[in-house]
Amino acid sequence: MYLVVFRNRKRADIDQPAYDVEAEAMEQMARCQPGFLSFKSYAAEDGEVIALSEWDSEESARAWGRVAEHRAAQQAGREHYYASYTLYGCADPRIHHFTAEDRK
Repeated sequence: MYLVVFRNRKRADIDQPAYDVEAEAMEQMARCQPGFLSFKSYAAEDGEVIALSEWDSEESARAWGRVAEHRAAQQAGREHYYASYTLYGCADPRIHHFTAEDRK
């Protein structure tokens, strides 16, 4: 598995409806890419957003990064939406899982 963590802060003056439309389109497109496993996004009280995507391999995550529509959305993000961001790519993350049912 390959994990991508995208930490970002939006600009104060973004066109939020336009951003929301583009973000939804990119999520739907990512879900159709070979190797896609999951996506979730979380917003903190201070405005920072963390988006997590899981892929079956680094190659599939990087391939998504090269899709033309995704490249255009990345450029639009830098030009219009993001004040800052940091992207982390994690190959073979160590995974620990617990559920209460495991204790039975």
